Amino acid sequence: MGDLFGALGISASGMAAERLRMDVTAGNLANADSTRGADGLPYQRREVVLAAGGPGFADALGAAQAGVHVEAIVADPSPGRKVYDPGHPDADAEGYVTLPNVSTVVEMTDLIAESRSYEADTQALDTAKQLYLKTLDVLR
Repeated sequence: MGDLFGALGISASGMAAERLRMDVTAGNLANADSTRGADGLPYQRREVVLAAGGPGFADALGAAQAGVHVEAIVADPSPGRKVYDPGHPDADAEGYVTLPNVSTVVEMTDLIAESRSYEADTQALDTAKQLYLKTLDVLR
């Protein structure tokens, strides 16, 4: 019975992962101009690291589990952008402000890809549901 609903689980895990990726991307876009965070440093772009499989009861039994899970949300280590703005309150002694390492073009491209992946997972979920319903009709 686990294999029967495996496609639903795989699609659902993909949808959850893509939703989190969209949330993280939206946070990156919202902080694209944040020069000072709680730690006093410019905002660091965040990325979601995904891995195959998923933690759960099946893993405890040693069974292979399909799907995807979020392994971590990590900060992008690339340096921030330097912009000359001596009047800015966060400017250094030379008049340069360090802006976050967020590119709105990259983030919007990622958001489109994440949205399309979510749509593909939704379509796969719907297709699996329709196949299960057809199977039940045949068995009647």
